[in-house]
Amino acid sequence: MRKRLRHLPACLLATVGLLVLALPAGFLWGGAAGLSGVLAGVALVVMSYLVSSLVVAWVDLVNRAALLPVVLLTYVLKFTVFGIVMWTISTTDWAGLRAMGVAVIAGTIVWTTAQGWSILRAKIPYVEIEP
Repeated sequence: MRKRLRHLPACLLATVGLLVLALPAGFLWGGAAGLSGVLAGVALVVMSYLVSSLVVAWVDLVNRAALLPVVLLTYVLKFTVFGIVMWTISTTDWAGLRAMGVAVIAGTIVWTTAQGWSILRAKIPYVEIEP
């Protein structure tokens, strides 16, 4: 399973870099609410991508034929939970909502870019190499 998750260190490191830049910006933008909004937004993105990565790696290891249905079900469940969370937050007057939205967008761009960079630089053989 480890070889299926080689992209995680680069993605997590890029996310930490985003937090280093975004947390002070969030605080300057909206005080403590902006700071917590940035933290919540980036955490939501990290959890989303981690769940997806772990599910894909595990199902690919256990039963590759079930990969598509399990991953699609995971996405449906994950985005249903996100929708409920975001809708619940939007019904409040929380001042960190905009910072959270911006952080979700930035986190998604950073994670996707880091994952793409990691995959493009990976040495992936064309055939399965037996140990």
